[in-house]
Amino acid sequence: MKVSTKGRYGLRAMIDLALYSKNELVPLISIAQRQDISKSYLEQVFSALRKAGLVKSIKGAQGGYELAKDAKEITVGMILRALEGDLSVVPMEDEVVSNRIESYIRDNIWNEIDERVFSFIDGLTLKDITESYLQKDSTPMYYI
Repeated sequence: MKVSTKGRYGLRAMIDLALYSKNELVPLISIAQRQDISKSYLEQVFSALRKAGLVKSIKGAQGGYELAKDAKEITVGMILRALEGDLSVVPMEDEVVSNRIESYIRDNIWNEIDERVFSFIDGLTLKDITESYLQKDSTPMYYI
């Protein structure tokens, strides 16, 4: 699995949205500025996230974006699949594999890698990430 720029920026933007959208809409330009991402690129990313039902948007002067669900209900896996599609390390063709070694590798290596990755990203929520980020971000710095 290789995560593209769209997936990486999308995850950053969703974390930003979770951090800054406490009961208010967040303008896309604000996320773009905080995350140093092009606004036009974020529009494409948020279009995919909106289609996946992960964010809601309201147009107008007072408009912006908010999470469509509670942060504890949105996983990293949901975000990445909305932006990247299939996350398998090796796409599984529908054809029957007749080579015994290839069949063994598919069943015992590629599928195992997928299961472990999916288990991790599907178990990690936006709430988990934002809480961890805020905890680490609030650690005092000592200068000598």
